Amino acid sequence: MPAKQDRLLNVGVLGCGPIAQAAHFEACTKAGNACLYAICDVADDLRDRMAATHAPARSFADYDAMLADPDLEAVIIATSDPFHVPAALKALQAGKHVLCEKPLATSVEQAETLRQAVTDSGLVLQVGHMKRFDPGLQAAKGFIDTGMGAMVALKAWYCDNTHRYAMTDAVQPLMVSSKNARKPAENPKADLDRYYMLAHGSHLVDTARYFAGDIVAVDARLLNRAGIRCWFVDVEFASGALGHLDLTVAVRMDWHEGFQIYGEQGSILGKTYNPWYYKSSDVEIFHEADGSTHRVLGADGHFYRRQLEGFADVVLNGASMTGADVADGIASVRAMVAIARSARTGRPVRLADAVGEV
Repeated sequence: MPAKQDRLLNVGVLGCGPIAQAAHFEACTKAGNACLYAICDVADDLRDRMAATHAPARSFADYDAMLADPDLEAVIIATSDPFHVPAALKALQAGKHVLCEKPLATSVEQAETLRQAVTDSGLVLQVGHMKRFDPGLQAAKGFIDTGMGAMVALKAWYCDNTHRYAMTDAVQPLMVSSKNARKPAENPKADLDRYYMLAHGSHLVDTARYFAGDIVAVDARLLNRAGIRCWFVDVEFASGALGHLDLTVAVRMDWHEGFQIYGEQGSILGKTYNPWYYKSSDVEIFHEADGSTHRVLGADGHFYRRQLEGFADVVLNGASMTGADVADGIASVRAMVAIARSARTGRPVRLADAVGEV
């Protein structure tokens, strides 16, 4: 891990649930330019245990109290999806930078409230699409931008599998829960179509946008058979490139995620691993000019730590944003709303017409 720098961004993590335990606490403690300054959760037992484990400088039961701390500079919002926008708005109003877990929001209208708030505040808001910090994906993006020429087509797939918990339980820390944890008014898993789209579709959509740019329209089909939900989505990109997305939960096989890209001067084939292995994607970049294939090792695969370091670099040094900004987060929500609507109606949907909830 990188050595700690002299100037560290003081970060507070809102929420001590699974994503904070599996990713964000460790990211803060390992980041070279940030530190775990504070944690906040209404569940006293959970918060106290996390404080004892990760040793933040401050621990808060009240979010407003954490935001009032003058030494706090930024907040990671690691709560359930419905709480993302209200928590982000509060942080911006308090003068704190925001790294918000994906998806940014659960509806287009809710997401759009953040656009002007970010502009008015002059602060940084980055959305936690951490796959943009996978060295394999970054290598692919570099070739797309500098050597591939015009993109012809992109195929991308994200297929969760039935064995994922047997796999992840072996490598993740023991998850601690509390009966006192704050939960959304409605059970997020009551509607699995919506839950899978928000939890997994947000990754797939952002990966497609990261590589191919803005999505103009989608034409989606959804099949629920044998307990397997499968979305096949034809995508129209603003560039004119063709796109096809496959979101399937849960396949009867190993975790299956990756992408294939065809370009004017080469092609790219990528295999992405279960994120909790912290293993960079295997990406083969073929150069038509000399008939060679290039493959990046990507030895540093801690996407969450790299994501936080990128965020802190923007805040502390004015670096260019390499993660997903608020516009990317809003576009991702629009795309998911459009896919859900297209699947329900059986008709193509333009993103400009996408409104309402996923």
